[in-house]
Amino acid sequence: MKTEVAPDDRALRLGRRERALAQMRAHDLDVLVLGRQGNARYVSGAPQLWVAGTRPFGPVATLVRETGDVHLLSTWDEGIPDDIPHEHLYGLAWNPMNLIAVLREIPGAATAKRVGTDALSPSFAAMLPSAFPNAELVDGELALRAARRIKTPEEIAVLRDSLRVAEDALAAAVAHLAPGVTEQELTAVVLEAEAAGGVSTPAAQDCAWVTSREHPWRRAGVDRRARDGDLVAISASVLGDGYIGEVGRTHPVGDSARARGLYGRWNSLWDKLIGACRPGRSAAGLLDAYTAAGEALPPVPVARGLGMGFDSPVVSPALRGTATAERLEPGMVLAVTGYVWQSGVGAVFGRDAVLITDTGAEVLTGAPHWDR
Repeated sequence: MKTEVAPDDRALRLGRRERALAQMRAHDLDVLVLGRQGNARYVSGAPQLWVAGTRPFGPVATLVRETGDVHLLSTWDEGIPDDIPHEHLYGLAWNPMNLIAVLREIPGAATAKRVGTDALSPSFAAMLPSAFPNAELVDGELALRAARRIKTPEEIAVLRDSLRVAEDALAAAVAHLAPGVTEQELTAVVLEAEAAGGVSTPAAQDCAWVTSREHPWRRAGVDRRARDGDLVAISASVLGDGYIGEVGRTHPVGDSARARGLYGRWNSLWDKLIGACRPGRSAAGLLDAYTAAGEALPPVPVARGLGMGFDSPVVSPALRGTATAERLEPGMVLAVTGYVWQSGVGAVFGRDAVLITDTGAEVLTGAPHWDR
């Protein structure tokens, strides 16, 4: 993992940009104005400042289809790729009309017929037409979502790096697991190990929980402390070089005799989930895998795209219609979740990164399971 501010590798960023330009052609977009952090980095290759919270919409990156040029909101050159010249950078401005004036001067802005944005605020919805006077403003998120759902080989390599850091953090927490340890202590171990691996930005900070023996989806107890016989779920996730890598496992504390049958059920479910990860199949097959295994569907997504933040698809029991319409394609990377519960025992949770290939599924994560 990088410790200095540096742009994404040239092959990585140019491969992504070419996919974005291809989708601009497919969606007949002349210009893309992007405000979401993942989208801006996807087309530019420049790291964005991470903040703990949401951002209002602003024109962070602008991609012009005719020239392939990227214009970027940045007040410094550090971390800016060499294919984005200094004159394509524009600084922060308190007055949004100054940003509009910058966009108006971008070559191709005056003649653009269709301009896509990945989000909009009421104020920018009113101001952007003056930057692109002859253009229709349309939803550009569809084009970016189509580009990002299929990963290039360079993206998969970066994802593997993020996953290795997450797996090391998971292993550190498992080594620390013992009767009396608290969920907060395990979370601290995970976050410390992630930082030691070169990633100071966790994708999530809820890293460990004692599964309940009385309720399928709740935490156990009020003091959040693990006791002998408990099943403790651990999830490690990082945002490394712009890509989310995550892995989840469940380990017993002390006496584990009662949990062996539950792990067997999880293994049976997992085999069916992996069997559903084949190109051309409906994503709803991942929901059907639970039914075929005789397991209740969890309230969380069974699978979702892994990448630079929110990537499609999202396969959830609450969105079955959407999942049915989604087709799995080679190059997609999914975070697939298996979850089974038994009264009086607890739950077994597992999450792995799965790459859809031409012939089936390749599990990218290799963290060991307790019973294997």
